[in-house]
Amino acid sequence: MSFYQNSTKGDGLEIISFHLGDQVFSVNIMSVREIRGWAPVTPLAHSPNHVLGVINLRGTVIPVIDMAIRLGLPPIEPTERSAIIVADTHGQLVGLLVEYVSDMITVDPAQMQTVPEVGASAVQTMTSAIISQEDAMISHLDLGAVLEEIGQIAA
Repeated sequence: MSFYQNSTKGDGLEIISFHLGDQVFSVNIMSVREIRGWAPVTPLAHSPNHVLGVINLRGTVIPVIDMAIRLGLPPIEPTERSAIIVADTHGQLVGLLVEYVSDMITVDPAQMQTVPEVGASAVQTMTSAIISQEDAMISHLDLGAVLEEIGQIAA
């Protein structure tokens, strides 16, 4: 399966998990550059509704998206626990607003299951695997699919 490539350490996949509402999601740790606290954004005219705006990250302007809206959930109301995960996808930095980051985990490949063919096809496209843990089911996201239009914003 493609989600193991260039992202494993030993026999497991290293991920960062985060919460949106009552659901737990994760992204490959190899895509994450840093995790920052919430900071106000400057809105961008005519951007998709999940693009909140931009922030200045040490001299680089990066878009920030509300991951909840992008995944079809109610918008996030930022709090002191909210975080912006700065990720690199296809050579471009982007900020992912999440309710809070919960853990960094090394996942055994046996815990990763294929995504059932239920629900919206867009969600299936954005989710590369379901990770079965003792206390939660984690939707592992394909950042390339989640952020496919970000390159058009920066152009």
